[in-house]
Amino acid sequence: MTTAASLAFAEDHQSEDEHLVAARRRADEVEVTPIGPGAGAALSFLASAIGAKSVAEIGTGTGVSGLWLLRGMQPDGTLTSVDLEAEHQRLARETFTAAGYAPQRFRLIAGAGLDVMPRLTDAGYDMVFLDGDKVEYGEYLDQALRLVRPGGLIAFDNALWHDRVADPAQRDAETTAIREVIQRVADDDRLRSMLVPLGDGLLVAQLLP
Repeated sequence: MTTAASLAFAEDHQSEDEHLVAARRRADEVEVTPIGPGAGAALSFLASAIGAKSVAEIGTGTGVSGLWLLRGMQPDGTLTSVDLEAEHQRLARETFTAAGYAPQRFRLIAGAGLDVMPRLTDAGYDMVFLDGDKVEYGEYLDQALRLVRPGGLIAFDNALWHDRVADPAQRDAETTAIREVIQRVADDDRLRSMLVPLGDGLLVAQLLP
């Protein structure tokens, strides 16, 4: 079995530059927990591997995950990011701008994920990344299946939820919702999936063509 030391080593494999470090500092200031470096690098790799030009993100935070995604996307790609907190999005805008991304490369929408997602375009996204309210993960999956194109990817952060998902004694609403999404993805014949133990867990599913 992989030890905690090896997992930590893998998490730190990809170093973060000053823009990501600054975004994490902003996250600390507003008490937001961003995606870890390992899972962020995985998002960037996946976006690059599929040549993503259009990505939707639920849970902007201060722009850590968004910056990782932008760095993996095509040079003319657009990130659409949704967050309930306008202040978080203001800080994310600072992150993206400081990192050299033009305003047309990202679209920030203030609002609840389940209010905004129904207004987004069917099959209009190469990738959908979900890091919002854990209790709503099942409903996020329903919407993401509509939003992602055939061959596109759906990714959930916190898929291991602080080691709670693997512990059957943990039955709180958030842990239960994440477990149910993992099982739904595994049972859905339309999807090819993997559960990656980077950071707090990354569940990735491809909508089969």
